[in-house]
Formats: sequence, C-alpha cells, structure tokens
Amino acid sequence: MTAAELSVVTESLPGSQVGLTIEVPQDQVDRAFERALDRLAQRVRIGGFRPGKAPRPLVEARLGPAAIRDEVVEILVPGVVSQALRDRQIDAIDRPSVEVQQLERGRPARLTARVSVMPEVRLPDLDTLQVERRHTVVDEEMLQRRLGELRERLAQIQPVDREIREGDLAVVDLEVQVDGRRVPSEARRATEVEVREGKVIPELLPALLGRREGEVATADVTLPEDHPDPRLKGKPARLEVTVRGVKEKVVPELTDEVAKELSDGRHATVEAFVGAVREDLENEARRLDALAFEQAAVEAVVNASQVELPEALVAREVDRQMEDLEQRLRRQGMRPDRYFQYLNTTEAEYRQRLRPEAEGRIRVDLVLDELGKQMAVEPSQDEITEHMRAEAERDEGMRRNLDTLLGSPAVRSYFRHRLVRLRVLEGLVARLSGTAPETSGKAE
Repeated sequence: MTAAELSVVTESLPGSQVGLTIEVPQDQVDRAFERALDRLAQRVRIGGFRPGKAPRPLVEARLGPAAIRDEVVEILVPGVVSQALRDRQIDAIDRPSVEVQQLERGRPARLTARVSVMPEVRLPDLDTLQVERRHTVVDEEMLQRRLGELRERLAQIQPVDREIREGDLAVVDLEVQVDGRRVPSEARRATEVEVREGKVIPELLPALLGRREGEVATADVTLPEDHPDPRLKGKPARLEVTVRGVKEKVVPELTDEVAKELSDGRHATVEAFVGAVREDLENEARRLDALAFEQAAVEAVVNASQVELPEALVAREVDRQMEDLEQRLRRQGMRPDRYFQYLNTTEAEYRQRLRPEAEGRIRVDLVLDELGKQMAVEPSQDEITEHMRAEAERDEGMRRNLDTLLGSPAVRSYFRHRLVRLRVLEGLVARLSGTAPETSGKAE
C-alpha cells in the first residue's frame, strides 16, 4: 500500500483532536474482500468439503454478509488508518476512533477517524510577565531563634517535680478514641513529647501546660488526611494523655567554649560563631527566595499560556496515579476496593478527584517543554554524561552503577530530560529577572 492510493482529508477538532476522512480505492477494497473470504473459508465447516475447498458462493451463503464485512474491517481498517496517519505525519497519542461509512465490494471505501494529538501550546510574550521577587531580611529575632536551636543541641535533660512548662519534655501515655472507641494501634506508652509550639499538636499544647505527674490532659482533634491507616484519615478523635513525668531542658549560655563546640572547633569566639550563623541564615534565605521566584515564574508563564489539554493525556496521568496508589496499598496489604470503602467513595469518584492535580501537572510539563523548544535547549551527549556524573556524586547507589547507567539509552534519555528542564528553568528565571540578553520573538 502506498500513500498515493489513499485520499485523506484532515480537520482540526476541539480537545486537541484531528479528524480524518479516508477514501480507499476500489481495487484495495476488493483485495481485502478476497483475503477475508480466504481466511473465513479455512475456518468454516461445510459438509462434503475439506476446509478451504468449498465453493465461494457456498461459503458466502453460509457466513452471511455481516460476518464477511467484519472480517474485511479487521483486515483493511488498521493498516489504512496507520497509513493515513503516516501520510499526514500525525503523531497520535491514543488509539484512533474509527467509523466505517462505506464498505462494499466493487466500490471505494470511506472511513472517518478521530485521534488525539499533542496540543499546540501558545506561550505568552515573556516581557509582559511581571513576577515579584521576595527579599527575606535576616533580622535579630531570626538570628536569636537559630542560635537558641543550636544551643539546645547541648541541653542537659533532668527530671523535675513540678508542673509542665513550655519547652519541657513530658513523658506521657497516649490513648486515642475514634467514634467513642479506643484505637489500640494509636496508643503509645512512655513517649517523650516536647511541649512547645510546632513540636506538639496545637490542640494539645494548652491542655498539657500546667499538668503534673499523674494528671490527664484531653484534646479533641481531627486526624490528618494523610494518615497511614485509611480508616482513620480525617476522622475526629479524642486524645487522652496521662503525664508520667516532667523533664526540664537546661540550655547552656553562649560562651566561647560553647561556640567552639557547636562549630566543631571552626569558630573560637562567640562573635565569629554568631557571624557564621548569620551568614548561613542569609544564604538559606537567598536560596529560598530564589526557589520561590522560580516557582512564581513557572506559575506566571503557565497561567498566561494557552493550551487545550487532550482528554487522553489527562486520563493517562490519572491512570499513572492510580497505579501508584495500588502499589502503595499492596505494600500495606490492602485491596483498593476496601480502601475506597474506608474513604466512603468509589473508584470513579476518586479518579475524578485526581483530575485537577493531573491537569495541572500536564499543563506545566507542556508549557516547559514548549519553552525548551523555543529556547533551543539541546544538551550534547558529553553534557548529559557530565550531568549524570555530577548526580552520581550525590547518590551512592548511582555511583556504584554509573558505568552501566551511562551506557543505558533509557537512563540517558531520563537524565537528558532532567537537564533540559533545569536549563529551561534557569533561562526562564534569567529572562523574568531581566538578566538574560534580549532576543527576538517569544520565550527565546
């Protein structure tokens, strides 16, 4: 079959789909009918004739037009549609949906097909985007808080006979009730709890303060949505905490000796140590500010881009998330149907809940991929190798198998994609920061 034998007309359809109307020449249709009858004649059993030896009119009469037509469709349609896609250089991302409009012996056939393709991504003019850059200032309060955290590493812990105060360690027994029943798997015995904001459940903090050994504190809470036990996700619960002991943290003052110990001998004085801590905080603040700007830049360009997501891509991403969920559940020894029962939902409803996240992830990927094309980011093989070697320095497992990984086309493709994405993000940040050179067109 050659491309010239087919007549193919295409049209763009909503949802990033392409419609095709395909006409198949009569002689090709007739050959398909002959092949169909040959195949069917081998399978049909007619008295007095060996398989494949019965007269054609008798075979056709025995099978009927519908069976013969179905066999012709199976023979003719897949190859014709594949040829039409190649002829028009259409890169389908799902299986074509095909309807046979006309299929008779002695006449040309006509088919219509609909297929999803990668969507067109229309990027904004990056010069029109405005992204605010955050500038975090390391003040005295931040510095003293970090110094306090560091000094606590050298704190001495000692039991005390008094009420619980903020900053103490409380030794407690914990009981959890859900729907009025104790949950044994959540019970804890002789557990140390640091009684301070950010270290203990917010509802429990005020209940513990002022309690003494032997007393019980209670708090009503909502268990987290990411609780490992699906039966407890998001459930209202009552915590009962029995105080078994109180310990006090004695934090040393910041002296030259303490500064030297905390810095492993790098700084011999308080002044030098405090200066180094401030510098670390400022470096961390700059790093977090840069990360926040990068995230805001991606959000800005994605929100300003125009892209119509194909349903096929969204469904594929939802399927991937569902496969990840099923693997996690299997590791926990749980069946998916029981999991959905615990959540009081169905698999269809759960899939629907996954769609917004799936759509967001696909949209980001498509926009950044298009940016990569317009920026002409194409690392060389040597650059990919160097990137892989750099990654191996931070990953012992990868370092042990580096030679094998360097020779794997699939692994190199993965790291090529990562390297392209890193360079696209660097280019986007530079452009929106005003540090990239001016170029013509959009998103150079």
